[in-house]
Amino acid sequence: MYDKELALEILSQIYQASQTILERFKPVKSINDFTDSPAGMEKFDSICMLLSAIGEALKNLDKTTSKTLLPWYPQVDWKKAKGLRDIISHQYFDINVEAIYNVCKNNIPELAQTINKMIRELS
Repeated sequence: MYDKELALEILSQIYQASQTILERFKPVKSINDFTDSPAGMEKFDSICMLLSAIGEALKNLDKTTSKTLLPWYPQVDWKKAKGLRDIISHQYFDINVEAIYNVCKNNIPELAQTINKMIRELS
């Protein structure tokens, strides 16, 4: 068995980061909202930082739970969520803005909902 309190702490951090991404992404209606102004680029940078943190936290969650927790929630592509951290961290100057836009629009809401469900079920 794994340390449930530590797993819950990590899940809580992921959930908070996902909520911050969703809040920052609200005014973004197109890729141009990221690319056409310094403020948009700051928003993009801050969201990328949080996506990287989520990926790292998911890797830590896997270590903490000996990779037993995430497979119970297949609605999220955990491998891609963790891999995004590596892309952002190692290819920072070549990050595809459209891909980040699509992740925020299409994947973060499901991730947040799933993490929230995990927290409820583990509590």
